[in-house]
Amino acid sequence: MPIYEFACPKCRVIFSFLSKRLNPEGDPKCPKCGNEKMSKQMSSFAMIKGGGKGNNEGTDEGPDVSGIDESKMMRAMGELEKDMAHLDENNPKHMAHLMRKMQQVMPEGVLPKEMDIAIKRLEAGEDPDKIEEDMGDILGDVMGDMDGGPGGGMGGFSQDPGLYDY
Repeated sequence: MPIYEFACPKCRVIFSFLSKRLNPEGDPKCPKCGNEKMSKQMSSFAMIKGGGKGNNEGTDEGPDVSGIDESKMMRAMGELEKDMAHLDENNPKHMAHLMRKMQQVMPEGVLPKEMDIAIKRLEAGEDPDKIEEDMGDILGDVMGDMDGGPGGGMGGFSQDPGLYDY
């Protein structure tokens, strides 16, 4: 079962939510103040060795990660976290480079299929706001909130130690 992180801009706290579904509908409410406008966060990647086998597409089980080298994945995710600390959110090509790296290390099926199109548009120097206008918040879902939210590398948010139902 996946754990998702959401930040409450009112409380300035990041909360962890346990979901019984891979792609739950809607966003949770803030457990502290009830705010309904939480911001989904990029969180550390964790996986269990030897996951299920076979194609799980169309189920709540998610992509098959049984052949993934866990130590290689953890190293790659650590590098991505370091890169995100130096992300220039005003440079579409920099965003594209980071997203391309993320795409290369993630198991197939984890990122949306439209991600390739969004990355190519960023590599061409297109404005992320224009891409979002055309494609929805595909970039924000992966990169976090680039307008000053905690996913965009801005500090000032604390981490709640609890785990809440989603």
